This record gives sequence, C-alpha cells and structure tokens, in this order.
Amino acid sequence: MPVVPTKANLMASKKSLSLSSGGYELLDRKRSILVREMMSLISVATEIQDQIDSTYAEAYAALQRANIVLGFVEPLAKAVPTDDGLDITYRSVMGVELPGVTLEEDNPGIPFGLYTSDSLLDEAFLNFVKVKRLTAKLAGVENSVYRLADSIKRTQKRANALKNIMIPRFDGDIKFITEALEEKDREEFSRMKVIKAKKK
Repeated sequence: MPVVPTKANLMASKKSLSLSSGGYELLDRKRSILVREMMSLISVATEIQDQIDSTYAEAYAALQRANIVLGFVEPLAKAVPTDDGLDITYRSVMGVELPGVTLEEDNPGIPFGLYTSDSLLDEAFLNFVKVKRLTAKLAGVENSVYRLADSIKRTQKRANALKNIMIPRFDGDIKFITEALEEKDREEFSRMKVIKAKKK
C-alpha cells in the first residue's frame, strides 16, 4: 500500500532510512569482525589438530615399544586415574559467547611403579595426557567456530533484509512522497498565478 504523501511521512521515511542505513553498516561491521575471528580460530584449530595427530603418533609408537619390552600393558593402563578437571570459560565477541575448554594444569605424576614399567610407558602416558589437553582445547575452539558461523549467518540475513528490502522501500517512499509534494507545490503555484491574473 503506497504511503500517504505528507511532509510528516516524508520526515518519518527519511528518519527510518537513516536508521536502516546505520543498522546495515553496524551489522556489516559486526559480520566482518565475526568472520575475521572465525578465520583466526579455524587456523588455531588446524594447528591444534596437527599437534594432536603428531602427539598421537608419538604416543602410539611409545606404547607399541612398551608393549614389546614389557609385554601387554593393559593392566598397568588401569592404574591411570580418571581426569574430571574440565574447566569451561566464556568470552564475548560482538555479543557471541565463545567457550574456552581446558583441563586443570596440574603436573600429572606417573601412575606406574618403577618396578613394573619403564621410560617407554612413561613417555606414552605423558603423550596421551598432552593429547587429552589438546583435545579439550580443540573442543572449545571448534565449538566457538560453530557459534560464530551461526551468528554470521543470522547477521548476514538481517543485513540482507535491510539492504535489499527495507532501504529500497524507504528510498522508494521518499522518492514517491517528494515527487507528489513537488507536484502539489507546482499545482499550487499555477493556481496562485491564475488567481493573480484574474484579480488583475
């Protein structure tokens, strides 16, 4: 439905256009910041994944050597205590809550006796502890990436609505009202000329 061409509606449409344009700029800036943060976290996740892969390789190689030297080490593995010291913190980036997942940084003591194990098993254990810490860190980073991707999608949707629907609509309203008011002024001017001419 076309807007009624009045000066009040023209002012309201101009104000709405200004607010929509400002909102679009803010959303576009937010999207850029979130994309930059996400790209940075993706490179961190890739780096952590590489560390996990190489540490796993070292851990399994040490475990294989320990199995060869000590025999089957499953009974010794049962001596490893359960670790439930998971800690989750949050930081906010443009209103998006990003989790950081860590394990308590206490120095793990070797849970095997000197008589029943050797340095190969100790090396495998320490590498698996390192993998556990890295995996917790990776979980936080990947969760942050998913949250950022979701927020970027929603922000882009809102920005597109402003850019492609609201701003063109207000532009159209302003053009329509301006042309209608100008036409009205021209008619009024012509009418006044006719009246003056008749008076003369």
